[in-house]
Amino acid sequence: MIVSLRIIKGLSMNVAACLLVEGHALLREGLSLLISQAWPHVKMQGVGSLSQAREVLSGHPGFSLVLLNLSLPDSRGIDTLRRLRGLAPAVPVIVISADECARTVVEAAEAGACGYVPRAADWRVLKPMLAEVLQAPVMPMPSGSARAREPLGLTSRQMAVLRLLAEGKSNKAIGRELDMAPSTVKTHLEGIFARLGVNTRTQAVVEAARLGLAFGPQSFSPA
Repeated sequence: MIVSLRIIKGLSMNVAACLLVEGHALLREGLSLLISQAWPHVKMQGVGSLSQAREVLSGHPGFSLVLLNLSLPDSRGIDTLRRLRGLAPAVPVIVISADECARTVVEAAEAGACGYVPRAADWRVLKPMLAEVLQAPVMPMPSGSARAREPLGLTSRQMAVLRLLAEGKSNKAIGRELDMAPSTVKTHLEGIFARLGVNTRTQAVVEAARLGLAFGPQSFSPA
């Protein structure tokens, strides 16, 4: 499953210096080289831990983008993103993670990530994703505390399906919980995809989080 990178436009910024926080040395060096070759104007620096990232960010505040692996020797999971955002809250962060669970993608968006890329993505897939950032202005996704926007015309049943989708549930599990036939769940998903302008389940979850749609139970009570 490939998670398409979604970027919110609006903050004018030219990416000139990028910090790659990746614990695997070969992956760190390889990705840094590929990015430098593809975008010579971007100055790359790589570190292997959150503590090293802290030192670099405190000593060199000029970074305009961070690529972050959530699994590091000294920090794991979404807390890694939260801690790094605490160090440099104004710097956009793209998460590169082996965890493709929809819930993790949502949590990353709520924690302020501006994009989410699968760690196993092929360079031919990863390059156009990064191009959206390295050649365009970016800003962080809205935090979970932000007021949710209008649900873009989604019905209460579609919102209920979207909530369960964000929890990583299958069509069959969604149908059981909402007392729907699998074909009805599929129809609702098609409607959700059309409203959000996406093509996959994970893209729908990412886009909903990007738009600030709340994932609390009160926002998704079925009709």
